[in-house]
Amino acid sequence: MKKNLNIYLVAFFIVAIILSLTNTSCTPPFNSRSVNLDSDSLTAHFDYFRYKGDDDFYKNNLLPGDNYYYNPILPGWYSDPSICTDGENYFMVTSTFSFFPGVPIFHSTDLMNWKQIGHVLDRPEQLPLEGQRTSRGIFAPAISYNPHNKTWYMITTNMQGGNFFVKTQDPFSSWSDPIWLPDVHGIDPSFLFDEDGKAYIVNNDEPDGGSTYEGHRAIRIVEFDVEKDKTVGPSTMLVNGGVNLDEKPIWIEGPHLYNIKGDYYLMCAEGGTSVDHREVIFRGKSPMGPFIPADVNPILTQRHLPRNRELPVTCAGHADLIQDKDGKWWSVFLACRPIENNFENLGRETFLMPVGWSDSGFPYITKGDELIPRIVQMKGVKRDESAFPFGNFEKTDEFDSLKLGMDWLTLRGDASELYSLQTNPGYLSLKSADVASNEVKELAYVCRRLQHHKFECETRLYFEPKSEDEMAGLLLYKDETHQYLMGIKHLATDSIEINLIKVKEEGAEVLASQTLAKTNGPIDLKINSTGKELSFYYATDNSWSTLATNINAYYLSTAQSYGFTGTEVGLYASQKEY
Repeated sequence: MKKNLNIYLVAFFIVAIILSLTNTSCTPPFNSRSVNLDSDSLTAHFDYFRYKGDDDFYKNNLLPGDNYYYNPILPGWYSDPSICTDGENYFMVTSTFSFFPGVPIFHSTDLMNWKQIGHVLDRPEQLPLEGQRTSRGIFAPAISYNPHNKTWYMITTNMQGGNFFVKTQDPFSSWSDPIWLPDVHGIDPSFLFDEDGKAYIVNNDEPDGGSTYEGHRAIRIVEFDVEKDKTVGPSTMLVNGGVNLDEKPIWIEGPHLYNIKGDYYLMCAEGGTSVDHREVIFRGKSPMGPFIPADVNPILTQRHLPRNRELPVTCAGHADLIQDKDGKWWSVFLACRPIENNFENLGRETFLMPVGWSDSGFPYITKGDELIPRIVQMKGVKRDESAFPFGNFEKTDEFDSLKLGMDWLTLRGDASELYSLQTNPGYLSLKSADVASNEVKELAYVCRRLQHHKFECETRLYFEPKSEDEMAGLLLYKDETHQYLMGIKHLATDSIEINLIKVKEEGAEVLASQTLAKTNGPIDLKINSTGKELSFYYATDNSWSTLATNINAYYLSTAQSYGFTGTEVGLYASQKEY
């Protein structure tokens, strides 16, 4: 029996080898691994991607107990947060602009521990993004729960099509197709489902009579018919310009309307979303107003604090309020963590703070010279290490699933024709698309947010280009004209060229280049950030070599460029020159 079994095993392996050698649908093996593809147009094969944070703050400031959390609670550009509850579950969403899928949704039962459960807009038909610049697309989603029909709503602006909402009775499942609101103009709509069953939409729009200065906006309200899913009646202006029109306040936006014990509170952002950002609040006896500003405004800002303060948090605003199960009030809002109050590449992040109440009955988040805390205690709640990652976490994706993890994004579409996932072994494969990363098109680019000033990321690339025009590698992307690309090309001289390219408004500049002998094996690529500077490395034999160091990270910041996102890093392929 044992002898016969050995014969069968030998025969089995011989047949397996013959089949593998005659299988023309497979690409050649690389370093004892093979990449099985459905299409030979996919030429860049990424074995894994590893991201590791190394920020000094987390190393030097350990949490003092398991009922403390770090701010921001969602590090990286999770901007414009909105939050709601049905009394037991909390759900939170943030902006995604021109990235796909749209509007990540997070769930918690205690406000401290959050887990991403998906994206609200996860189907192309929900999210038309074609031709939109990086900081267009989806603005300021607002999530609400209507207890009268036990339905969850997410309302937002797509800068290409206008204002719309989607809804569901199960936030853990899929959401409806968009229901457009042609009579709601401007941006930043938000629902109030009132206790009497009526519903309203507040939004940013033109003032009555039009704007009289740059940034002059208004907050408006319109009634909403829940049964017919449409607005009813005229749009009414609630706030003209801001708290004090004589001071010509700019960009009042991000409104939320609350019914709190019979009083109506209208909370909005003012000042634009940079260092003058602030949150203000008004109160009235009816959803239709009139609304009177709080005796002390703003109720959240850091704009007046000394620039040389340690570990500054800036740009705070665009807040939303939530009451927990014990009756305490909290606020989520966006803010930034600039290095030495100069710049950052992380974008606008989501913070969480307790809310106080003034003697005159208004909520406030900060007052006077209070600093936004980076460490906060939440009594009665225990931190769950399996929740959304915090501190200097490390994450490796082996691409061993046929679906991308929720960390990953594509740009201006789902890129389903430009990438493929393969398991056993796992690879993410990209097509060298006929589009360059500075074009306003769908890219062969799969990316994730930067979440630390100091970080390291690396990947292993097997590259089988069909022409010398193809390039693949790691791309740091802020917008169409602010990028660093570490890309590999195969040359006709039977060699490989590794370039570090700076993508600029006027084109592209090669900052560093290295030519190597061609190899049939993989090339490892690595980026290291100190916050202020970037370094780029490669390896063909498990030994790292330097491509470039001391590259200015400031170039990728919002302070240098423009826009509402942070910087992304990810896997890229193209056959088009800049």
